[in-house]
Amino acid sequence: MKLKALIADDEPLARERLRYLLSSDEAVEIAGECRNGREVVSALRDASIDVLFLDIQMPVHNGFEALARTEALASPAVVFVTAHPHYAVQAFGIEAIDYLTKPVEAERLSAAVTRVRERLAADRALATQEQLRSVLAGLADATNSERYPTRLLVPNGGKDTFVTVTEIDWVEAADYYCCLHVGPKSFMLRETIKQMACTLDPRKFVRIHRSIIVNVDRVREIFHASRSEGAVVLHSGLRLRMSRKGWQDLIASHGKQMR
Repeated sequence: MKLKALIADDEPLARERLRYLLSSDEAVEIAGECRNGREVVSALRDASIDVLFLDIQMPVHNGFEALARTEALASPAVVFVTAHPHYAVQAFGIEAIDYLTKPVEAERLSAAVTRVRERLAADRALATQEQLRSVLAGLADATNSERYPTRLLVPNGGKDTFVTVTEIDWVEAADYYCCLHVGPKSFMLRETIKQMACTLDPRKFVRIHRSIIVNVDRVREIFHASRSEGAVVLHSGLRLRMSRKGWQDLIASHGKQMR
């Protein structure tokens, strides 16, 4: 199956170079090109895209703003392509697959495409696992025997630490790791945010953002500031960002209990 790629850059020569380099890979199909952030939002709304090659400094909405406006949509794998290396930390903070600096070299682009394929394959495998989990959970519900872990074993330097699940305030994505926030302490666990969302009891933990899972018992207030974003405030006073989908999931699964 071919990778459907979307190229987004306000510079025609930059788009042309990416198109030329990607054309040498028969397993990649150029599904479209965008000249600004508004076109990116429209393209992702109207088409199924596997990978987005995204410039950062573009008219109307920059790359980060465009992604924020498509958060409720199915998100493709993102490879940033930019002349500005200082955005790298922010890019990987939103789970970008790779970060290429202009002018893009063929070998470096090929490596990025390989990483995209590996990530999508892993996501498909994880989706299959999630489907299996869902089926098994349904069977467990029917027999009233559903089980979720009450403690997690977390490597902590030269020792392993048991973390009681109910004591977790919230979970934060950190690339292939998750950071478990437990009161004033934090623990790094080698699981993706998707894996953690499947591990934790959905009756107690809700994924309110692509990079955040929150313990519902710790939520004090919910704010939905706009149609695309909002926030929750924990009993500790900490404010966490929340996507529109996260708000919908939170209300759908816990709205009655939280009123």
